[in-house]
Amino acid sequence: MSEVLTKAKRVKSAEKTLRLATTDEKNRAILEIGRQIEKEQPMILKANQEDVRKARQNGISEAMIDRLRLSEVRMSDMVKACSKVATLADPVGSVMKSWVKGALNITQIRVPIGAIGMIYESRPNVTLDATILALKSGNPVLLRGGSDALASNMAIARAIKTGLSKTGIPDFAVEIIEDTNRENVSQLVKMNAYLSLIIPRGGAGLIRYVIENSSIPVLETGVGNCHIFVDYNADREKSIEIIDNAKTQRPGTCNSVETVLVHEKIASQLLPPLNERLGAKGVEIRGCINTSKIIDCKVAQESDWETEYLDFILAIKVVKDVQQAIDHIEQYSTRHSEAILTNDLTNARLFQASVDSAAVYVNASTRFTDGEQFGFGGEIGISTQKLHARGPVGLEELTTYKYTLIGDYTIRG
Repeated sequence: MSEVLTKAKRVKSAEKTLRLATTDEKNRAILEIGRQIEKEQPMILKANQEDVRKARQNGISEAMIDRLRLSEVRMSDMVKACSKVATLADPVGSVMKSWVKGALNITQIRVPIGAIGMIYESRPNVTLDATILALKSGNPVLLRGGSDALASNMAIARAIKTGLSKTGIPDFAVEIIEDTNRENVSQLVKMNAYLSLIIPRGGAGLIRYVIENSSIPVLETGVGNCHIFVDYNADREKSIEIIDNAKTQRPGTCNSVETVLVHEKIASQLLPPLNERLGAKGVEIRGCINTSKIIDCKVAQESDWETEYLDFILAIKVVKDVQQAIDHIEQYSTRHSEAILTNDLTNARLFQASVDSAAVYVNASTRFTDGEQFGFGGEIGISTQKLHARGPVGLEELTTYKYTLIGDYTIRG
């Protein structure tokens, strides 16, 4: 029996226990996991250092290594995430709506989705985030991380299972696939009998493969070709600050900006200081012909407008107005996060109404598209689809619903 099948059966067998677990039982399990993560921090960091060393040997970019790297600060954030999720309201069992129809009392309530398969790349913190959000929402989870973070993921998973063993939640409610052979993904996405949902989190290739090959419902997350449009009357200094934050704070994240669109009336005032600011941080600019007439930069190719760089690279295009910016986003966006920087209320409203992405900002960085920043206590990914969840996938998005009906020995006439 394959590892994937064995572990899929295990997580499936934990469904009933988690479905019936009380909020206190789930919270105790999550807090115990946090304590174990803190206790085993030295071993987890040591494993992560080995992953980072191998990544550098393999020529992985520093922006991508930043996604992989753990630190004492990031480990502290992981422990805090456990505490935060334990304080959040439990969505399971909450009443969405209720009404009376004839002799029947009908109630719509939130329930767990069931066993979830999580396929992800690079970021080892996802091992923990996926676990605690799945457990709090009553779902067992089967994890399959990438080969680049194998040592880190295994160390975190061991701490999780040790923590669970001290509680009433079975440790097989969380399983991780140790063999990172790509064939395991092919098996995982066909486990209809055991898994109710597949969530891929990673690059475009992984997500596309899962969508095209899964026989299990897929919650699509991740690819972020995000845009910022700087309008004709935007505050120049504040706009530069936002673009810098959105590009350089963590360029390897899906909510970092990849393309900046600049109104032609402000381009000559904005682009030189923006180029100087970003250039000092090692950002390569790829601009349209009009951009290249204002600053010294590489001339962008068609492919640059559709690329999620996840690196210190930024595409810039000069546009004539807000409508042209909206049209560009409509053509090239991956429906993740877009922003307009403007002091024109009419244009702000037009932009937010017209742009069909999961998160649409006015005068704010796209870096805020994050479960913790939204107050969700973390997220299992950013959904760029429309059904059943969109944007940061938190606890409620990891539930479905059912109807309970109460009659008085009622028959249908």
